[in-house]
Amino acid sequence: MNDHGLSRRGFLGLGAVAALAACTGTGSSDSGTTGGSGTGSKTLRLFTYEDNSTIELLRAQVKTFDQKNGTTTTVDSLPGSGAAVYPDKLRTELLGGKGPDVWRIWGGQIGAPFVDAKQAMDLSAYYTKFGWDSKVDPAAVAGMTFDGVKGGLPFIGAGIGGWYSKAAFSKAGISAPPKSYAELEEANTKLVAAGITPAGLGGKYGWDIMRLFEYLLETSAGPDLHDKLLTGAETWDRPEVVTAFTNFKKWQDQKWLPEGAVGLDPADVENWYVQGKAAYTMTGAWTEAQGIQAGGKKSADFGVFQLPTDQSTARHSGFVEGYMVNAKTGNPDMAAALLDFLIQPESLKAVKVTNAIVTGAEPDRTALPLSYEWSQGPGKQPFYTIQDQALPKKQADQYFAIQSDVLQGKTDPAAAAKKMQDVIKAWKK
Repeated sequence: MNDHGLSRRGFLGLGAVAALAACTGTGSSDSGTTGGSGTGSKTLRLFTYEDNSTIELLRAQVKTFDQKNGTTTTVDSLPGSGAAVYPDKLRTELLGGKGPDVWRIWGGQIGAPFVDAKQAMDLSAYYTKFGWDSKVDPAAVAGMTFDGVKGGLPFIGAGIGGWYSKAAFSKAGISAPPKSYAELEEANTKLVAAGITPAGLGGKYGWDIMRLFEYLLETSAGPDLHDKLLTGAETWDRPEVVTAFTNFKKWQDQKWLPEGAVGLDPADVENWYVQGKAAYTMTGAWTEAQGIQAGGKKSADFGVFQLPTDQSTARHSGFVEGYMVNAKTGNPDMAAALLDFLIQPESLKAVKVTNAIVTGAEPDRTALPLSYEWSQGPGKQPFYTIQDQALPKKQADQYFAIQSDVLQGKTDPAAAAKKMQDVIKAWKK
């Protein structure tokens, strides 16, 4: 078992005890020191993957912080690539000695390596100084705590659901969101018959279309087995996994996915349900602000539902996101102060964070009615850890290659299950 075995298993089990509410540099150095600002001056760099539709809102909040503190903070963003690219870019900068002072990152096995490598600072003292333990959901804090080290400050607890166009459903004769997997397949068939692509998902980078597979795996395997598969406690070479891969391929063969889905960019495809090019997508509450409202549409014309699994315990995919501080930053106090400023309810609402897990920053029922609806319903239910956060990056990347081969017909479902077991077996725990 690796150094993070207990923390990883603890995080995977969070859904059983608490469900999270449903939404997201090269350091300037004039002293020649490496890492972060490196100066003790009031110059900081924040690296993030904020969406293009909200990045200027974040920069405006950082500017407010700078004005109050006499700092100069550069905000750089790498949106759209997800966990397939961003962590590697960040890691390259840190290894080169010129990483950001503060960065946004996912919890679980994506954030863990930065703490393990001691690139991220232990924020325990700042949790005490700023009282973060009393402000942030404890389940989310656990998701960014590794072997007792509070390596990150979470501010988002995201849940993946089905976000759909009411017009598309109506055109296909679908009167209500599906309540069972069979009903979802039936809805897909009706949508195709009406000339509408059902699910707007893209395979470029792997992580977006992965949401479909992990949902299918939850449906075929059930909660207990699914969790054990993610920790390597059970073999992937089994009928339930073969069924999930079989259904995964079925979605493409039945044209329930866009043509050429494997090569489509999620940044382009996710909003197809808003643009009238698809009926729904599988995403988080951030889509209300970044997709629906940024696209000039009304929330009332769309809806959200929990993807039905037919299991006695209804769960959805979930994950946490937060900020880490460079262990080599030249101004840790100011970097921590920036974190504290960014997780204030006023700041989170200004940046339109729709799934904050900070007290007082819950979705506004009037401004973000669908996000509020999710937070009060499915958002209160258990979740299973999103697959590319549950698995280390190497294993997640290998999974992405397998899922791509399945969709392209290069690997059959049974062989895919065996290959996944080989991937997990090679994982040094």
